[in-house]
Amino acid sequence: MKGLNYSLMRIICALIIGLLLVLFPAEAGEYFVLTLGVVFMVPSLIGLIGYLAQKPENRRRFPIEAVGSLLFGLWLVIMPDFFADLLTFVLGFILVMGGVQQIASLMAARSWMKVPGGFYVVPLLILIAGVVALFNPTGVRSTAFIIIGVSCLVYALSELVTWMKFSSHRPQPENVEEMKDDAEDAEILE
Repeated sequence: MKGLNYSLMRIICALIIGLLLVLFPAEAGEYFVLTLGVVFMVPSLIGLIGYLAQKPENRRRFPIEAVGSLLFGLWLVIMPDFFADLLTFVLGFILVMGGVQQIASLMAARSWMKVPGGFYVVPLLILIAGVVALFNPTGVRSTAFIIIGVSCLVYALSELVTWMKFSSHRPQPENVEEMKDDAEDAEILE
């Protein structure tokens, strides 16, 4: 994955999830779970149909993974409310991890430039929102999803500002061209 910018990927994912949770809080959890159930069912059905379409003499072994995936997908589709409550925990945990990751990134950026204390406010608020979502998921689910959605949007904007401000100041390794030449001249040992 050469050249893939993980900060931009996190920003895009957080924006999409945040917008969906803020715009459709009552339906978001249920639709996420239903989508996940379909995502589990489709490949399992393809695997089972592919197995059954083979001639009996060409079949190697029964695709038990496909059956397990199919059953789990059906469970998600049949009981979306139960898993939507679990989704509140998962999204809260993701917010906690996002807040901790941003704080760690800011602390790492302090090694090459001065980081104002104000930059720590938003990651700390994201961390607090994640902890609240983890310890109070039984409240009204749509309210929790709105809080998580707004936090995801704030996280995305904060990550974007942090990325734009600090990525240009990140120190580059010295002698990058020499490092590339050394890698190309490496010998393969057998």
